[in-house]
Amino acid sequence: MNNAFMQEAIRCAVENVRAGRGGPFGAVVAKDGRVIARGANSVTPSNDPTAHAEVNAIREACRALGTFQLTGCEMYTSCEPCPMCLGAIYWARLDLVYFAATASDAAETGFDDSFIYEELKRLHGERTIPFEPMMREAGQEPFREWLQKGDRVKY
Repeated sequence: MNNAFMQEAIRCAVENVRAGRGGPFGAVVAKDGRVIARGANSVTPSNDPTAHAEVNAIREACRALGTFQLTGCEMYTSCEPCPMCLGAIYWARLDLVYFAATASDAAETGFDDSFIYEELKRLHGERTIPFEPMMREAGQEPFREWLQKGDRVKY
C-alpha cells in the first residue's frame, strides 16, 4: 500500500475534471514500487464509453511493459471500479487493487452502475437491452479453430 500512488490517482481525477477532459476518475498502475502508467476518464472527449480511468491505465501499462497481463502489478484508483473495469482488471490479472471513493460515493454524484449488476442477474431476454442467442453451432467454429491452432497464446 502506497499513499503517494493513491494521491497520484486522485490527482489525475481532479486534474481531469479541472481540465475538462472527462469524468472524475483517475487510476495508476504500479510495479516494483514505481508508477508504470496513469489513466484518467476520457469517455466524453474521446466518444468512447470504454475509456474509463482504469481501462486507460491498463492499456498504457500493457504498452509500457510490452505484455497483455499485469501480474506483479497493483492498481490505485480514485474510485471503486465499475463492472466493466472490474472485468478488465481480472483479464489483466493485476495482483491487487486499492480504491479511494466507493461505488456508493460515485452513485451520489450520478455515476451509478448498480443497475448493471442487476441486469447480469436477469435472463437474457428480460434485460433492459435484450440479448437474443442465435447461430450457436456456427459460433462454435472460431473455438474449434482456436483449439486446433498449435501456436496459440493462452490468456
